[in-house]
Amino acid sequence: MSHERHTPGFDTPGEHHDLLAQRFYPLYRRLFDPEGEFVTTVEQRLAESRLTDTVEMFLSRALAIGVLTGLALWLLGIGFGYGLFAVLGVDLGASSPVRVTDPTVLALWDALEVPLLVFLVGLVFGSLGFAAGFGSYVLLPYSKAAARKREINMLLSDAVSYMYALSVGGLNQIEILQAMAMAEDTYGEVAREFQSIVQETEYFDTDYRTAIRNQAVETPSDELGQFLTDMLSIINSGGDLQQFLDDQKEKHMRTAKQQQETILETLELFGEMYMTLSLFPLLLIVVLVIMTLLGQADPVMLYLSVYGLIPLIGLGFLVLIATAKWDEPGEGYLHLDEEEDDILLGVSSTGLFNRGIIESFVGEGSIFDHIKRREGGFELVRFLTRPHHVFRDHPTYTFAVTVPLTAVFLGSAIVSGAAPTSWSALVARPVWGTFVYVYLPVYVVFTPFAVFHLWNLRSRRAVLVTLANDLRKLSSANDTGLTLLESIRLVADTSSGKLASEFEIIYAKVKFGMSLKEALVAFNNTYHIPELARTVRLVTKSQEASNHITAVLRTAAQVRENHDDIAREQKARTRMQVVVIVMSFLTLLTVMAVLKTQFIDVMADLTASTSGSQATAFASSVDSNLLSLLFFHAVTVQAILAGLMSGFIRESDLLSGAKYVIGLMTVALLVWLVVG
Repeated sequence: MSHERHTPGFDTPGEHHDLLAQRFYPLYRRLFDPEGEFVTTVEQRLAESRLTDTVEMFLSRALAIGVLTGLALWLLGIGFGYGLFAVLGVDLGASSPVRVTDPTVLALWDALEVPLLVFLVGLVFGSLGFAAGFGSYVLLPYSKAAARKREINMLLSDAVSYMYALSVGGLNQIEILQAMAMAEDTYGEVAREFQSIVQETEYFDTDYRTAIRNQAVETPSDELGQFLTDMLSIINSGGDLQQFLDDQKEKHMRTAKQQQETILETLELFGEMYMTLSLFPLLLIVVLVIMTLLGQADPVMLYLSVYGLIPLIGLGFLVLIATAKWDEPGEGYLHLDEEEDDILLGVSSTGLFNRGIIESFVGEGSIFDHIKRREGGFELVRFLTRPHHVFRDHPTYTFAVTVPLTAVFLGSAIVSGAAPTSWSALVARPVWGTFVYVYLPVYVVFTPFAVFHLWNLRSRRAVLVTLANDLRKLSSANDTGLTLLESIRLVADTSSGKLASEFEIIYAKVKFGMSLKEALVAFNNTYHIPELARTVRLVTKSQEASNHITAVLRTAAQVRENHDDIAREQKARTRMQVVVIVMSFLTLLTVMAVLKTQFIDVMADLTASTSGSQATAFASSVDSNLLSLLFFHAVTVQAILAGLMSGFIRESDLLSGAKYVIGLMTVALLVWLVVG
């Protein structure tokens, strides 16, 4: 059975792709069994990845891409083989173990050798091209389905808690499904699964029970599929949906902690592997240096170890960490149902290049153009008087200043002759040359960014510090009969911290005419943290039905406390991983420094104090300045990669590793100023 269901909102292919698929459809009919296991599996992955292609058209297009790629590489292989065997005259007969003495066979082989070899090379290239083109395209839905499964599993615990809070707030089964379908800005792929349920009932006139059953089969997440199946059994039997959601909420909270524990154990395993494998380049360099002293090593191997092996191991572990570590999905912004109001609520922030709401009215009258100019002047004055706040809100803006400044520094150093401009000059002054070309750009570009990026994270996440406790206070105040707005004012008056200050602002906005929902959404979009966005959406959706949402606030507090427990465990465990990575770097740095001072320098001094053929041979085979440069570059590359890994493990963000990179590079520079 082909994948026929086209749900609105899914991805659609281009017309030229459809033309390719139609042309190669007869080839698909010849090669594949429509009821075969391979076709059925691909069809299932298409459904899980939310691609609207039928399996016939998808595989036909994959065949087209494979054939075209294979044809291109076949022509390339023919040209390569012709150039290799016909033009250059490479002869494989001398290397063949078979010896033919018959003159007739030899004459035939001489006539057919070049065409046959050219054909074989073209065949190999073409086969590889078809396999690469067809295989990479067929793997597309597998990759997309795996990414969707990952995000669904990450957000499922919060999504179930959200559904439970909605049921406590009085929403029925259909309203809960619709509310989940509309929560795409916070629950991402989970919301899209519920969109499929809602859209199937609306556009295909399907009973919502049948739609739930279909989605339980098509979802890429086994956990969500089991949840939908269990929920369907409760609905069919007339059971208590609220109690079911409460039980599922507790279950998935425990599951989230178990998944986090598994991730942390995997990261610990990677840390131990990195500690071991990062020593391999070190041992190899030591061996190569000793062999170089004996005049039996190829210098190219030393270059490959420093500039190839060390970066390769570091980048490999970055990829491994990325596959194991879960980042926080979503951008953290909330949207109202009325898209035209989003610009009022922080979704589109103002700045030097964006004037905010006035952009929507430019051209409709001279007064609006005048307002835009005045707004631009105001933003320019604000930037000039408080640039640190602009850089805090947008840390990447620092690159607009520091990158040109770095280019000016480097250009000045090169023009003035202060910076080495050749490899021999760099070898003669290894520390200074490396500082000018590597350390100075890193310091100038990344130090301001690291400072403002850290400030940005801490200022935004300050509202999460007391969030669980303040939600408990809101719940208690709301339980006494106070409205949600009055509860917010009470908590603001009796609490301290960043969140209490924001509650005061929310209360003031409502008093000046903004709705409570708009005020809460504007507050969330100011900080745009995904965790905060899910809490705010839960509260805003519940308060639409009633001002007394004690149970909802209590649920939100429980969810936040669960996140805090996971975050504390993650912080403690990842700290140990960072220690392991830093210790690996310090081990490499120490050994390189000892090797430089206690071995290379000592041998160079002995050579300088002696004479004869042996001293001359040693001096010609070993350049202490070159080895110092290579050692320094090795520890520098290791410092950069170790810093990036440390930041990625701690914050799931490579840019967060800037502060670690700066710190580790500073240690390496200080050590090499002494030993280099």
